[in-house]
Amino acid sequence: MVPSPAAATGAARAACYEIEEELLAAPSGSGRPVVIAGVDEVGRGAWAGPVVVCAAVTDLSPPPVLPGRGKRTIALTDSKLLTEAHRESFAAILPGWLSGHAIGASSPEEIDELGMTAALRRAAIRALDALPVRPDVVILDGKHDFLSRPWRVRCEVKADQRSVTVAAASVLAKVHRDRLMAELDGEFPGYGFADSAGYPSPVHQEALEEHGPTPHHRLSWSYLDDLPRWRHMKKHRDPAAGEGQLSLL
Repeated sequence: MVPSPAAATGAARAACYEIEEELLAAPSGSGRPVVIAGVDEVGRGAWAGPVVVCAAVTDLSPPPVLPGRGKRTIALTDSKLLTEAHRESFAAILPGWLSGHAIGASSPEEIDELGMTAALRRAAIRALDALPVRPDVVILDGKHDFLSRPWRVRCEVKADQRSVTVAAASVLAKVHRDRLMAELDGEFPGYGFADSAGYPSPVHQEALEEHGPTPHHRLSWSYLDDLPRWRHMKKHRDPAAGEGQLSLL
């Protein structure tokens, strides 16, 4: 059995190889080692900025840990359970430890044109296609398989706390997107992008009411219904009309 990093470090809520071990125990029929990719996304619920997906592959060795207070260590886990400083520290060392990783994204325009599910799939395919090796199975965080064929997909709730590969993807996706949004904050000050990463916040909402959406906002989202001055900018997609069918109503 692959050792659990939680057992190795004594850290609480550390990601382990629970899901990977189950997948490896199942007969593959290929006669070669099974390649497992962990995939996680960030930015799904934001009002501005891209949705970002990271795909990560490990060699199933114990992941790196960070020094904590005293003799404690900080274990790799869901990015939301880590401080910003710890996420940044992990993001600096994970690329050198992982067997491979890649980032994919879908822009606000793609989200408006395709809808979130299709945009997520497009971003995930971009990430998976950029990996140095094609995975045999993909672990997705959550209940919904937005990826599907041609990959074999395993959906797991809280996979970013139970799978080292998904936890690594979670951290790298979060840090990558946060940095992108911090850059946009310099281009569009006042919207709080560096602090809220494009998610709704009082500062963000006040800036929208005063200045309207930026070119990086998702214009098909319902927040525009609450902005009378800017409601005319809302894009409407006909789900029955296929991809790319947008109108301003």
